[in-house]
Amino acid sequence: MKTMLTTAFLFAMALFMFAPATAYATSDTLVIYASNPLTLDAIIGGDVNGSGVQLHKVYKLVSTDTTYIFDAAITVKSDITVLGVPSKTTGRPPCIQPDVLKDGTVPANVFVLSANGINVTLQNLYLIGQSITGTVNSPNAEAVQVKADNVRLTLNYVIFEQWDQFAIEYAGNLDKFFIYNCKFRNMVNSSGQWYVGEVLRNDGGNATDSVVMKWNTMFCVNAYSAAPVTGKILTYFEFSHNDVVWSFKNPFFVFNVTDAKINNNLFFAAWSGGISKTEYPWWDQLRSPEVGSLVDLDTLNVAIAKVFDTADSSKDNVRMLAEAKRTVEVKNNAYFWPATVTNFLKAWDDTASVDSVYTVNWMNTRTTNMFTDKTTWPGFVQSGNVNVDPGFGASIPGVFNAGTGNNVGFQKYFAEVRTGTIATDIWGYKPQTVSGTNWVPNWPLPEATDLHYSNTALLTGGTDGQPVGDPYWITGTLSAVKGAVAQRATQFALENAYPNPFNPTTSIKFHLAAAGNVTLNVYNVMGQLVKTVVNNEYKNAGDFNYQVSMDKMTSGVYFYTLTQGSLTMTKKMILMK
Repeated sequence: MKTMLTTAFLFAMALFMFAPATAYATSDTLVIYASNPLTLDAIIGGDVNGSGVQLHKVYKLVSTDTTYIFDAAITVKSDITVLGVPSKTTGRPPCIQPDVLKDGTVPANVFVLSANGINVTLQNLYLIGQSITGTVNSPNAEAVQVKADNVRLTLNYVIFEQWDQFAIEYAGNLDKFFIYNCKFRNMVNSSGQWYVGEVLRNDGGNATDSVVMKWNTMFCVNAYSAAPVTGKILTYFEFSHNDVVWSFKNPFFVFNVTDAKINNNLFFAAWSGGISKTEYPWWDQLRSPEVGSLVDLDTLNVAIAKVFDTADSSKDNVRMLAEAKRTVEVKNNAYFWPATVTNFLKAWDDTASVDSVYTVNWMNTRTTNMFTDKTTWPGFVQSGNVNVDPGFGASIPGVFNAGTGNNVGFQKYFAEVRTGTIATDIWGYKPQTVSGTNWVPNWPLPEATDLHYSNTALLTGGTDGQPVGDPYWITGTLSAVKGAVAQRATQFALENAYPNPFNPTTSIKFHLAAAGNVTLNVYNVMGQLVKTVVNNEYKNAGDFNYQVSMDKMTSGVYFYTLTQGSLTMTKKMILMK
């Protein structure tokens, strides 16, 4: 027995000593080196059982001296994390780029998530759409595709560059996205399709569970920063501490969002392409014609109202009841268009013989009225939003006319779009130039210095006292992500009714730290049940706001009680007629 054990040990040691140093594994983690003769898709895609389930949970990319190459999309059918290890000397994360196939084509996708309910995390990666020869799969390049329902995708410190179509595209139902510390740069389509080049896009017309985007930068991105495309319900949307710097089209498509926070963001030269007179009135509008704006909301239709407000779904006035339960917060954002843009657009409208444009503003009339009408939309709140120059370095406003080769700068690109002469020209900011077999991205990102703005008021202008916009360019550090979870309710809580005293309607907010069945009842001073607001309904974790009408009740003191399982809270309110 001893001889057998010794032989087995020596054999195992020999395997370890002579195995190629391109990958090694622990029980849960597979470490991958870029020097592996297999492409990344072959390594991760081949590491599965007969059902397509990944054999490891974590794939760790450790090479930063050259790039990882893929020949085809990495199809994911189970929970995984792809984790890059940034360089110890520069901090740059490992880079993944497409190969050029034998037929001359370029793969379009890095990851395709294709199984319902999976949880996928991508962290510390540089995903570039340019192939090893600098070519791009245009117009089809999409770094990440989500093709299944109830998928949870978490991104932290992932840099996306030159994805001509979308960085993230999804066609699943009730998917969840948590995007932190990411940088999206130079996403401009090189096939003349000026209306794509988007960060997050719902391309299947399905309902969306959650979109949380914090501490990100969208820099020279042609179109949407966040497009859940709310033809169906978007349950929760949070867009906080982001930079949207230079875009041709609108940053959002969130008209029907029912619960949203858009706070502490910096918009610079966003939607500088305007809206042409031929595109108006239905350019990215849903039900009522309006000139678009950076923050652009609309009323719910009946179908969404019924899904959102299940308690009143059978009532004829469900739309109005649902509108009163929406909560949208827009606070402490800064927005600015440099004079080069505003003067150019004015001159274009004065002289245009082909297609003049409507210029956009912060918030259009329809949206402003929704925040003003507290009877219909008591949960809509805006404050602290300012039109102010952040004071970027000169190269940032210089995007307007800077460019070399087919990077023609924004001004010429705009003119080509509006005169119908756009072909392969692009615009952007110092795109990476692929060269040589051991190419790696330039680092630090060339915008790092000039995106550090000089406006001192904005440096502490967030609702949290932090810099408005993406703090990375100010502090040089990434923001901490706590468990990569939605930034929603962290505890079971019932808030004070507002107004209180009231006549005859008040608003009651509560917070759930976990999903479960919930009841919200109102009692009189005798302890008698007088109204059921929520009747043992299943709710996801999150924040909720209900308008409670007591018009048929007599003046006096009432108590409202929130119950979820063994948890209960009660507060007092006063009806004064």
